[in-house]
Amino acid sequence: MVRPTDADQVALEDAPNDSKLSKRTQRQVVALLGRADREVFSRRDLSAFFRSAADEGQLPHSASGSGLISFLETQGLSRVVLRPPDGAASPPIVRYVWGPVSMFAVGTSMRPGAYLSHGSAVFLHGLTDQIPKTIFVNKEQSAKPAPTQPLTQAGIDRAFANSQRASTYVFSHEGYRVVLLSGKHTNRLEVSEVTGPQGELVDATKLERTLIDITVRPAYAGGVFEVAKAYEAAKDRVSVNTLIATLKQLGHVYPYHQAVGFYLQRAGVDPAKLARLKQLGLSFDFYLSHKMGPTAFSSEWRIHFPEGL
Repeated sequence: MVRPTDADQVALEDAPNDSKLSKRTQRQVVALLGRADREVFSRRDLSAFFRSAADEGQLPHSASGSGLISFLETQGLSRVVLRPPDGAASPPIVRYVWGPVSMFAVGTSMRPGAYLSHGSAVFLHGLTDQIPKTIFVNKEQSAKPAPTQPLTQAGIDRAFANSQRASTYVFSHEGYRVVLLSGKHTNRLEVSEVTGPQGELVDATKLERTLIDITVRPAYAGGVFEVAKAYEAAKDRVSVNTLIATLKQLGHVYPYHQAVGFYLQRAGVDPAKLARLKQLGLSFDFYLSHKMGPTAFSSEWRIHFPEGL
């Protein structure tokens, strides 16, 4: 996908002529879209953009949204159709793309306030060499009351003996899968803009938040072995203090700090830096993942982990 250049605008003389759009309007709309503050639009976004431009005198009010979109599709506007699984009740999601952007940007456009997380954030932070074909987009839930039931060893054992729930809200486009997640409400804690594969800016979890998220949901990063690799790649960049502060603010019920400490120690982080993680408590035996096969046990972190890790 390539944003039209000035040379492309000159070439409008040879473009198919839409009888509803004058050559001047054609040039105006291409120039306006080239100056827009985004590259991915819904149809409603484009209509609102054109309407605002008309109200400001930059386009004639007679130019219709459908006519402008049809014309722009001859000039490089791409239509991306994200399709749900066969038989799903959800309709396809359509986005219009202007310029060089990746599927990461398309994914975050699917819901207002959404951001990239888990395996997608691992890739964006340079913690894996694998080119992902599955994109994880997190749209936070509304705030909910904190659980009041006390944590027990029996409750932990029972929960982690079963498979972890996974999102079934999955859309596909030309070999890509976009998984929409409904993460817990965090008020976008530790989310910022990062540079995507095409140089575009996308919202994603920061490094320490990413490591915590993939510890909580390892399946969204390729499993515990891939999570361990991400920790190894991050060991010289991660701030244990930021990890601890973020863990406290996230307020997970389960003692994920034990899993974080285990991964960090395995990655070769100085044990002295991990003392504060241990101070958060080692009151329970915990698990690196749900429904694991044969396991080994770290008495230092009181954590069960897959054999061979």
